[in-house]
Amino acid sequence: MLRLCGFLKSNVVSSYKNSIQETVCYLRNGKGLSKRCLSQKGTYDASIRGPGSIKKDESEKITPLGWFLLMIPITTFGLGCWQVKRKLWKEQLIKDLKHLTGIPPVDLPEDLDTLRDMEYRAVRVRGTFLHDKELIMGPRSFVRPDGAETAGGLFSQRDAGNGYWVITPFQLADRDDIILINRGWIPRKYLKPESRKSGQIKGELELTGVVRKGEQRPQFTPEHKGDVFLYRDLPRMCQVSGAQPILLDASYETTVPGGPVGGQTRITLRNDHLSYLITWYSLSLATSYLWYRIIIKRKPF
Repeated sequence: MLRLCGFLKSNVVSSYKNSIQETVCYLRNGKGLSKRCLSQKGTYDASIRGPGSIKKDESEKITPLGWFLLMIPITTFGLGCWQVKRKLWKEQLIKDLKHLTGIPPVDLPEDLDTLRDMEYRAVRVRGTFLHDKELIMGPRSFVRPDGAETAGGLFSQRDAGNGYWVITPFQLADRDDIILINRGWIPRKYLKPESRKSGQIKGELELTGVVRKGEQRPQFTPEHKGDVFLYRDLPRMCQVSGAQPILLDASYETTVPGGPVGGQTRITLRNDHLSYLITWYSLSLATSYLWYRIIIKRKPF
């Protein structure tokens, strides 16, 4: 009996001491906690949360692959913003071109180098065509400036998709310089000068033309075919004709019956940036939703 009482007394005292130690550990709020307290607290918290809680926390973290996939909506959103800037730039460019072509024509400047900064400006020139040095560029489709029938009934509507431009050297009247004039468009069947003799203007005349610059060879465009130029290769044209590197597109008013149809300057530019920005923003929105659903919410399809 005495042994039993001693055993109970020792257990009660030991339990009381342990309770006091745990109470002191928690009252200290983690300051100077012993390893035993920390281990006991960690064991207690883990017992409350459950054995699978640690794995669950780790699975909710975004992996490096998840952060990498976030670049898709970010990149497409940036491309959409870039297309907004491109759209504003293109609209301003079209507006500027219309303004330049609407300015009244001016006389040809004394210094021909000035024309390099006057593209799409209309200028007046006086001189004589040198038909024996005529150049051909194409093939080109016909540009109808006013929507009306072409002068002189030179060709039918079905011929409008297949033709060439006639580039003729022009001897200036008040100086020794020779420039190039794009007289306009002709159908393929009138490619030879002999087939359009009535359109070969003789003598001195005054005309109005739009200043144009040369161009580099477009991608995938072959070299020129014989005497036919495929693009505005001013250095080569000047080498063949002996003219200065100045090219004017003759206005529609210079058209004569039986000759090329002038006014072939294209001032319209493609502006598809609205569709591009809608596409990029749509992709950004769709991929953002997919990233949120799969990476954040862990909801597979």
